[in-house]
Amino acid sequence: QVRVVESGGGSVQPGGSLTLSCAVSGSAFAIAATRWYRQGPGNRRELVAVITTIDGSINYAESVKGRFTISRDNAKNTVYLQMNSLKPEDTAVYYCNARDFEGIDAWGQGTQVTVSS
Repeated sequence: QVRVVESGGGSVQPGGSLTLSCAVSGSAFAIAATRWYRQGPGNRRELVAVITTIDGSINYAESVKGRFTISRDNAKNTVYLQMNSLKPEDTAVYYCNARDFEGIDAWGQGTQVTVSS
């Protein structure tokens, strides 16, 4: 069974940076792709970034392109989301999702990111 744990959230001023971590344990070798989602106040959960395991393909939501960077450390079974030039509209709970090759999802508990002056 796959377990996902996020960390690294916090409060930052506009223009600041944060790095989120997503540690995957259990059957981490069976993970096909890892995604970061976020859900802001009153909003639907939206996909922020995705990285595939086999070839490392990456995609971003248009709203974060050029500001966020997703990466992975295979040795640590950890995926990171480096967030720069943060804006108040980036305020949300950020969730990590790991999907295996059978399409089964594992979700973390979420980590709060607050961007405010």
